[in-house]
Amino acid sequence: MRTFKVIGLTGGIASGKSTVSNFLKQLGAYIIDADIVSRHIIEPGSIAWREIVENFGDCILKEDQKINRKVLGDIVFSSEEKLLLLNSITHPKIIKRIEELLLEAKKTHDIIVIDAALLIELEMQDMVDEVWVVDIDTKTQLERLSQREGITKEHALNRVNAQLPNEKRLKHGDKIIDNNGTFEKTKQQVIQLWKELR
Repeated sequence: MRTFKVIGLTGGIASGKSTVSNFLKQLGAYIIDADIVSRHIIEPGSIAWREIVENFGDCILKEDQKINRKVLGDIVFSSEEKLLLLNSITHPKIIKRIEELLLEAKKTHDIIVIDAALLIELEMQDMVDEVWVVDIDTKTQLERLSQREGITKEHALNRVNAQLPNEKRLKHGDKIIDNNGTFEKTKQQVIQLWKELR
């Protein structure tokens, strides 16, 4: 019988989680990226797309009818009520799709990584064998986020504050990856954790 291990990889926005995910992919892990899943479920014409447009209006649509994630993000990250509404539309669909992808991946891969910023909030830790948390200090996180998204520090802070506080995320971590240092230091930590899985 095939043996496999499922890792839940999480971290706050702009924590470097995608960098760690890419390292793991290079090492041979199969990656299920919750962000890609979330983009897929809101494609024009989908159930989630219709529900989002009904609740947030046409102002969130681009010319090609795709949802403008930046505009939608500005709306929901400035209102807890609107964020909860969006989450109630998308989260059940994201979880369902990840469960389907995981079932398929288990047939052919021995190490599977669910890369999900909201792993803890969505209570997906029950789907994984280990939770790996990418840790970063708030100052560095805000700098990276404002540079990456081209947004003000205030907007960046709203987005960080809309997520689970890092201290709470760390409490769920079986393994912690410190991403406050250099790219190479982070990579070495990932390689070490990978060796421990083999």
